[in-house]
Amino acid sequence: MSARSPIGFFERYLSFWVALCITAGIGLGSAVPGLFQTLASYEYGSVNFIVAVLIWFMVYPMMVSVDFSSLKRIHERPKGLIITLVVNWLIKPFTMAGLGVLFFNYFFIDLIDPTNASQYIAGLILLGAAPCTAMVFVWSQLTRGDATYTLAQVALNDVIMIFAFAPLVALLLGVTDIQVPWATLILSVGLYVLIPLIAGIITRTQLGRGADNPTQADLAVSRFNARIKPLSILGLLGTVVLLFGFQGQIILDEPLLIALIAVPLLIQSYGIFAIAYGVAKLWKVPFNVAAPCALIGTSNFFELAVAVAIGLFGLNSGAALVTVVGVLVEVPVMLSLVAFANRTQGWFPLRSEPAPLARRARRLYR
Repeated sequence: MSARSPIGFFERYLSFWVALCITAGIGLGSAVPGLFQTLASYEYGSVNFIVAVLIWFMVYPMMVSVDFSSLKRIHERPKGLIITLVVNWLIKPFTMAGLGVLFFNYFFIDLIDPTNASQYIAGLILLGAAPCTAMVFVWSQLTRGDATYTLAQVALNDVIMIFAFAPLVALLLGVTDIQVPWATLILSVGLYVLIPLIAGIITRTQLGRGADNPTQADLAVSRFNARIKPLSILGLLGTVVLLFGFQGQIILDEPLLIALIAVPLLIQSYGIFAIAYGVAKLWKVPFNVAAPCALIGTSNFFELAVAVAIGLFGLNSGAALVTVVGVLVEVPVMLSLVAFANRTQGWFPLRSEPAPLARRARRLYR
């Protein structure tokens, strides 16, 4: 889409608009806290329904692009799945725990209350052990990732999370009884993945009914996504305003503590991305898989982390605060990584196999 169009202008200068929305969110959260408290109350299991609707706007266009005919062939391209699984489950939780201990037990020991250090570390561990489910689709879409492959990666992570999250957190926290907030887990997957996926399937089916061949159906999907893309960008900007508005007063009241918590989170985010992205480059993974798989490893399932932190340590605990800071850090960090990935896509092969559209066109006109 042309950069001269309104949505092209917003997309081209997305970092500026996000920075503006962060500032607006903090300012509005401080100026009209009652409004944001009311909006924050529309939640269940730490899942806010207003944010869920905005994320749905962001996720839906990519779900329309999912090609189920190629989903069964994902196993033929296992490299992206392997990188995602290794980074998310064998590296990320342990590096996050190590950074937490290093910073809060050593580097920041004179800057924070020692009684809270263990809770800050716990909050970091909860974030590191919960790979992202929802916003991954947004980051993948912004890098023009393979929608079908991204769905397979998220689905595989979600299945593993059901069985591995509690034991992994119990191991790293040194506790024996971790209660998984099933309401949060199931509701999040349902709202962020299942509902937009069903809507995407229905939409794709309807678009395909008026097409004479698969190539025309794919073109109809592309045109439809171009028309609804403004909703995706506006959903992202609205989410930023709400997330920072919910926590605006905390940011203003304790800026030093927020900054200290952000340091290990920033190192973890950029470090994990570098590992996944670097391995994908060495392994010659195509860009439309490499970028999403690195971004999946970097982002977190913050609703789950927040819910567990509140359940284990309380609403006003240091652990809960860390998971909230994780939310605030993630959006600008992920956008910076999206921009970096898009600038460096020349490092990667474009695709490991012909795109469905090109492949079908060759068959049609051969």
